Amino acid sequence: MAHTFKNSVLTAALLGTVLAVPSAMAQGTVDRSDMTTLDVSAVVNVNVPPDIAEISAGVMNISTTAQDALQQNATKMTSVFAALKKAGIPEKDIQTTGVNISAQYAYVENKSPTVTGYQASNNVSVTLHDMKEIGKVLDTLVAQGANQLNGPTFSVEDPDKLLDQARKDAVQKAKARADLFAGASGLKVKRIVTISETSGHNSPQPPYPIMAKRAMAADSVAASPVAAGEVGLSVTVNVTYELTQ
Repeated sequence: MAHTFKNSVLTAALLGTVLAVPSAMAQGTVDRSDMTTLDVSAVVNVNVPPDIAEISAGVMNISTTAQDALQQNATKMTSVFAALKKAGIPEKDIQTTGVNISAQYAYVENKSPTVTGYQASNNVSVTLHDMKEIGKVLDTLVAQGANQLNGPTFSVEDPDKLLDQARKDAVQKAKARADLFAGASGLKVKRIVTISETSGHNSPQPPYPIMAKRAMAADSVAASPVAAGEVGLSVTVNVTYELTQ
C-alpha cells in the first residue's frame, strides 16, 4: 500500500515517502498547509458462500421464413416458461432479456448474398435462491427445449452487513498502520483529515456449456453438478491522518 507523509519541514528521505505541500483549501474545507499528513490505504477481503445464482437461458432456431422461425421459437419458449413455473421459480425472478430474429445469408463469390432462412432467439434471465436446485433447473430447461445456457453467476443478495464489518476492520487496519508509520517517525496520529471507501465483489462466473441434445427426464439421471464455491467481497479504505509531535 502507498503511504505518503506531507509537510514542508520533512525531508524526502523520511521513510522513502513523497513530499507535498498542499495550498490553502477553499473556505469551509480543512487547511492542510501547516499539517504533517500521512495517507494510508487498507484492504479487507471477505469470502462467503453465495445465496443467489443467475442463469441465462434461451431458445434459438432456424426456419425458412421469419414467421415460421418466430412461431417455432414461441412454442419452445412457452414450454421453457412452463418448466420454470413448475420448478417453483416466481415470476419476479424471470426476466426476458432479448427477442431477436435475423436473416441468414449464403455468400458466393462475385454474387449478391442470398437469404437462406431466418434465425429466431429468445433469452431469459433466471434468478435462483436455492443453490441445491441449480443443476436440476438447468437440466429441466434443456429438456423443455432450451438450447442456449450461460452461467450460473453467483452473488450475495444482501452484502451490506458483511461489508459493514469489513469497513470497520479496514478502518482499524488503517489506524494500526498509521500508528506504525507515525511511531517510526517519532510522531503520533492526531486525527483523521479525510476518509473514503471503495467496495466491490468478485463473483466466480463459470460458463455453462450450450447443450445441443435434450436432457433425459429429471428423475432418470442425476442433476448436472454445480459447485457454488465462495463469493469475494472487498472494501478499500483510504484515510489521510494528521500527525503531531
